[in-house]
Amino acid sequence: MFAVHLLAFHFTKLKEDQIKKVDRYLYHLRLSDDALLDVMARFQAEMVKGLGRDTNPTATVKMLPSFVRSLPDGSEKGDFLAVDLGGSQFRAHRVKVFDDGRQSSQLESKFYPTHKEVTQGNGAELFDYVADCLSDFMETKNLKHKKLPLGFTFSFPCKQTKLEEDIDVDVLALVNDTVGTMMTCGYDDQRCEVGLIIGTGTNACYMEEMRHISLVEGDEGRMCINTEWGAFGDDGALDDLRTEFDRELDLGSLNPGKQLFEKMISSLYLGELVRLILLKMTKEGLLFNGKVSTALLTKGKIEMKHVSAMEKYKEGLSNTKEILMELNLFPSEEDCVAVQHVCTIVSFRSANLCAAALAAILTRLRENKKLLRMRTTVGIDGGLYKTHPKYAKRLHKVVRRLVPTCDVRFLLSEGGSGRGAAVVTAVARRLAAQRRRVDAALAPFLLPPGTLREVRDKMRAELEYGLKRETQAKATVKMLPTYVCGTPDGTEKGKFLALDLGGTNFRVLLVKIKSGRKRSVQMYNKIFAIPLEIMQGTGEELFDHIVQCIAEFLEYMGIKGARLPLGFTFSFPCRQASIDKGTLVGWTKGFKATDCEGEDVVDMLREAIRRRNEFDLDIVAVVNDTVGTMMTCGYEDPNCEIGLIAGTGSNVCYMEDMKNIEIVEGNEGKMCINTEWGAFGDNGCIDHIRTKYDIEVDEGSLNPGKQRYEKMTSGMYLGEIVRQILIDLTKQGLLFRGHISESLRKRGIFETKFLSQIESDRLALLQVRHILQQLGLDSTCEDSIIVKEVCGVVSRRAARLCGAGLAAIVEKKRENRGVERLQITVGVDGTLYKLHPHFSTVLQETVKELAPQCDVTFMLSEDGSGKGAALITAVAKRLHNVGQK
Repeated sequence: MFAVHLLAFHFTKLKEDQIKKVDRYLYHLRLSDDALLDVMARFQAEMVKGLGRDTNPTATVKMLPSFVRSLPDGSEKGDFLAVDLGGSQFRAHRVKVFDDGRQSSQLESKFYPTHKEVTQGNGAELFDYVADCLSDFMETKNLKHKKLPLGFTFSFPCKQTKLEEDIDVDVLALVNDTVGTMMTCGYDDQRCEVGLIIGTGTNACYMEEMRHISLVEGDEGRMCINTEWGAFGDDGALDDLRTEFDRELDLGSLNPGKQLFEKMISSLYLGELVRLILLKMTKEGLLFNGKVSTALLTKGKIEMKHVSAMEKYKEGLSNTKEILMELNLFPSEEDCVAVQHVCTIVSFRSANLCAAALAAILTRLRENKKLLRMRTTVGIDGGLYKTHPKYAKRLHKVVRRLVPTCDVRFLLSEGGSGRGAAVVTAVARRLAAQRRRVDAALAPFLLPPGTLREVRDKMRAELEYGLKRETQAKATVKMLPTYVCGTPDGTEKGKFLALDLGGTNFRVLLVKIKSGRKRSVQMYNKIFAIPLEIMQGTGEELFDHIVQCIAEFLEYMGIKGARLPLGFTFSFPCRQASIDKGTLVGWTKGFKATDCEGEDVVDMLREAIRRRNEFDLDIVAVVNDTVGTMMTCGYEDPNCEIGLIAGTGSNVCYMEDMKNIEIVEGNEGKMCINTEWGAFGDNGCIDHIRTKYDIEVDEGSLNPGKQRYEKMTSGMYLGEIVRQILIDLTKQGLLFRGHISESLRKRGIFETKFLSQIESDRLALLQVRHILQQLGLDSTCEDSIIVKEVCGVVSRRAARLCGAGLAAIVEKKRENRGVERLQITVGVDGTLYKLHPHFSTVLQETVKELAPQCDVTFMLSEDGSGKGAALITAVAKRLHNVGQK
């Protein structure tokens, strides 16, 4: 018994000594974590270089765009052909993908040998052979009569220009085997966004943000990048890690100086690397008693299968001894231990380097998503990973150590690159069908120039109807006289109160205007909320609430005893008989207070002041916010004679020649006309451009059939139009996996501010997804692209329609003045115009396009409804005083 223990101790000691000896000899092949982190950083830098248009030509890691823009979402289905060219055999496959909820597929394959005369002949012969094999396969499977979509796995570096080519198949996807691996695993696990091949060759692919890929046009969504990482280090970046054995192996290869990273980690070269190490160790007398056999001198004699077999530690040294004997090497036990350890060091270095590069990709993915911690899946294929007894475990362990912030699942590819090609084809066909249906849904929003000219001309006709006495009663664009007959001239001065009622908030302002050389406007204001029950209660309750707010403000400012002139900005359609009399035509913007329509709002305000009996005010003018906007800008620019509101509501006013206003007595001078153009189209004249979504929004509104133009152009409704489109696309299975969430069912959930945020050029899709998640909408990257597109067409149409209406106004002004070319300023206010990233630009471009003889300057208004109301009051006071004198 003692002898047995002594023998075991002797063997263990012997083994330890041999391992230490090999460790010392192969010190440079053993990489510390610091060295691996350094490799990781170098690879990240190469990735960035490969993605840049200017730096790509000199990059070793080519980062080739694959034009695969989407991962499987589980809805793919159909019958597909796949051909796989990339090794010693050519394979043809028929893949059936089932939409059965279990994401199952069925694979039928046939293998065809690729003879040397085919693989090393000319290209035409190779592809003729591929076509012949495919034809034979289709005949065998009785598929000749079917025109099936085809995916082609071509496992060599390719620069692609697009995914589909024009040949006689439904869809053709040219796919790299690495991409095919990712897509195959992505079909089974939708978290899979990295593909890895570790076999005869090695490569990785992953889903990159389009905004980072300057080699491809567009910055929306993601695209799979085929890194072709085998060439990493071809510029010398890994020279400090390459050993004398790596250099010797490279010099003896078919492509010296190329694919240096691949030569350090792929199974094609690891056996040869082991041979070169054993040869040198033998020559130095460290192995086989210094006897160099023919096997050690013969290139390629030791293969990866030998290395894998010798590393089966559970079988002791028997495998190692047997393999070495087959190679005519006669090893001692010490030799077997040493050789086994050499194999371990070589394969371990391969796993380490592979892990470092993979860790760089995972880190980039996590940073792209701006996550502190990320869960993801890596799809893997390749003989080295599958057959080596320790490789997979080593790789997993090192990756998790290098990127502790990533929870990585490694998923073995089933069905290989053939199934992957079919999945890519299925995804491409799904996206193509999806694209057609999304385009069809959004097509009615894309208004051609001819349609916009028609809208402009119809608006012009409606303006004329509203100005004429005999047609005004039936006109939809009411062209209401405001009795504002002048713009500021700089002599206005004094203290004025302004009230601003036009939405869910109500403001009271004290405005101090100074004239002369130190001309200025100072404002003090307070904001009060108007509760929904007041907005939709009785008129008396509404005006009592307004007066209570005024009383609080006067108390706050210490001016309760002063009888100041007051301008009342009342941002609803009013028919005015004079500047201080305004009869409400009808509520808009969600107000429904009773007993107000048809009543003079100034009288109602005076009655409420009398009821409170605390203070008195001189109500000089009732003002529309659009007129206030024009007057505010007119104070800065005398050329401003048009006011535009593009916000919650939409409206325009302008200075019209009195001779054209038949509904008001007098022909001298000008008067500001409040068009109330939001009702344009209420007579059906623009029904041909209204979509089913517009009709849905109108029917669900507080005033069905009214304010149709406003419902297509104003901020209050754009979000709701978007919501209706999203519901329709979801019902068609084109969004949110066909699931309409509870939040999407809620009217008003999609506020217009979200359109502005989503359409921001600075906003990545990740942030778009975050906004949608806040709204309770769990979106994929592809969903986010479609949502952004929907927001874009809705807001662009709004800006184009608004521009067409404004073009009608400026053209009318040009004709009024009788000039060949008009120069005019438009004062603008409204959150849609101010905050939306593209609305103002599109609006201005449309006006220029539809009114080419008008040079229009757009001037942002500063507080038109507050400052403007005070200026109108000041101008009215000035004109009144002039009249008295």
